Amino acid sequence: MHDIRAIRENPEAFDAALAMRGAAPMSAEILAIDESRRAKITKAEQALAERNAASKEIGRAKAQGLDKEFERLRLLVADKKAEVAALDDEAKSEDDRLQTLLMTLPNSPYDDVPLGKDEADNVEIHRWGMPLSLHFPPKEHFELPAAQGGMDFELAAKISGSRFVILSGAVARLHRALAQFMLDTHINENGLTEVNTPVIVRDEAMIGTGQLPKFAEDSYQTTNGWWLVPTSEVPLTNIVAETIQDDAALPRRFVAHSLCFRSEAGSAGRDTSGMLRQHQFEKVEMVSVTKPENSRDELDRMTKCAEGILERLNLPYRTVVLCTGDMGFGARRTHDIEVWLPGQDTYREISSCSVCGDFQARRMNARFRRDGEKKPEFVHTLNGSGLAVGRCLIAVLENGQQKDGSVELPEVLHGYLGGKTKINKGGVLS
Repeated sequence: MHDIRAIRENPEAFDAALAMRGAAPMSAEILAIDESRRAKITKAEQALAERNAASKEIGRAKAQGLDKEFERLRLLVADKKAEVAALDDEAKSEDDRLQTLLMTLPNSPYDDVPLGKDEADNVEIHRWGMPLSLHFPPKEHFELPAAQGGMDFELAAKISGSRFVILSGAVARLHRALAQFMLDTHINENGLTEVNTPVIVRDEAMIGTGQLPKFAEDSYQTTNGWWLVPTSEVPLTNIVAETIQDDAALPRRFVAHSLCFRSEAGSAGRDTSGMLRQHQFEKVEMVSVTKPENSRDELDRMTKCAEGILERLNLPYRTVVLCTGDMGFGARRTHDIEVWLPGQDTYREISSCSVCGDFQARRMNARFRRDGEKKPEFVHTLNGSGLAVGRCLIAVLENGQQKDGSVELPEVLHGYLGGKTKINKGGVLS
């Protein structure tokens, strides 16, 4: 959420940041509501002072037998009490209106984020590995003989509907091994703290990370009002909600492997084949909580953590900076990592690492106190996939495919698979 004081001090800069995202200027409307709210608060304070002054005079008037003055003061106190209550209600109504408006406005991009309208305007900043030159027509993951028996979309649709899959046998084991490998790498080599988080959260948690109120249709809500998490970013970031962290405790770096749920609203007809875009999937999610001056460096660190997973798996990828028109609601800068998929002959997103500044921290009141200082400051938060497990499974299968229909598996996974090195064309680890 935006700092109203910053908008008051520089409304032109606020509108310029909205313009970078293709949004209309909003500072005039925001400041008008803010001015009205503050005026009502001032009037309420004045009325309260008058009521208090009159209350002090009542005792004197009564002691002196000034009946008319006593009655006048008594009525004045009653009137001022009602006036204060009415003004407080009006001020609260204006404050609610202001907060609701601020909650729906996207974060301000950093100045170095490339301007653009959509993914065509994203800027590549790094590339690793060369796509393999296969001497046969590559297949997509769901077409591979080695994987077909371990992916049942029809049975999943019968049980749950479209955009679900049941994994079994070697494919299910490979999927599990990938998640375990990611966790072990982030914990043992990247210094992240493993956390096992709930996948059902309250409104407040979704508001804190920016999914609510604007993007409710993108998530699933239970009948009692809870939400299924779109990613464990939500519970991980909310670990610091309504807290004041010690200076020495920062940065805090978390990682969690969890189920994720997305309604995929607005994606009808996109990626309907295979398991590239599912309603239920798994991710290994990274979240960092830092001091403001360290958050940009932390974004680069987080990006390298995610890139490192792909390099260990020997999967070619490229990293792009999202342009202002393609960047997420809560981000100030985002690095997308796209893995090479031979079956589609293109790079596809497998991780998105974003720095949010104090945008989420203001929504969830997450602060820290510097050593020797009394006044706390808002922390900065970051989140990133490290990685999307299902998409990583797709990449391993497609990049390891062989002409005979089998799949050669990355060496780093052999130990997680009991020493097995491939899935043969019959779908068996061997």
